[in-house]
Amino acid sequence: MPTERAAPAAGRLLGRRAVVTGGARGIGAAIAARFVAEGACVALMDRPGDALDAAAASHGAVAVGCDLADPESTRAATAATAAHLGGIDILVNNAGVFSSVPFLQLSAEEWDHTFAVNTRAMLVTTQVAAQAMIAAGHGGAVVNMASMGGKLGEPGQAHYAASKAAVISLTRVAAMELGPHGIRVNCICPGYVLTEMGAATRTQEMVDGWSAKSPLGRCADPDDVAAMAIFLASDDARYCTGQAMNVSGGMVMH
Repeated sequence: MPTERAAPAAGRLLGRRAVVTGGARGIGAAIAARFVAEGACVALMDRPGDALDAAAASHGAVAVGCDLADPESTRAATAATAAHLGGIDILVNNAGVFSSVPFLQLSAEEWDHTFAVNTRAMLVTTQVAAQAMIAAGHGGAVVNMASMGGKLGEPGQAHYAASKAAVISLTRVAAMELGPHGIRVNCICPGYVLTEMGAATRTQEMVDGWSAKSPLGRCADPDDVAAMAIFLASDDARYCTGQAMNVSGGMVMH
């Protein structure tokens, strides 16, 4: 159960009901924290466990455990969350997996798992959330997490880059089809983000090399991405849909 706390008196998302997948850590947790601070009621969907429970308790959010690689588990969890919140106004499809595998060694199983979590789960959650938004008649906002890899690609990332390029295309088509219902769909394309997920294998030399690719001379932190998510979810972006917004410090400029 969420931790009791005083509701904000104002905020760009005041009274909105938001679902954030992959919200137990990293970028998802940063987005959840910013959404709560802006007045949203937040549910976190992620793999069940201590990390999810701790994140939900920390932010006063609802914890929803599910396997996003399983479409039936994802569909049922999203529908149950919509029922629990009394509707969905904002969906942030943040959950994702990453691995680096040389092209000639990439297995079909690794390819399929990457697409199952990074792309197919977004289709399922968005279908359920959009149906709830349409039924409510108030429109809504969907924010998908893509990557600069979906625009550029890198060696060892054929499966990951392809899945994120698919997210960009999925975002554009969903924006076209859901726009008449007042539902905006956009995606974020982060560059290198320093989260705890890669801390064990990340060296200072690697960070320096990534930082040198940006005109701003640094990598992103999760809050840089969360700030874009707040914008896209809020009425500040009311005339913005179908966009793939770079948060890459200038590493990508298209």
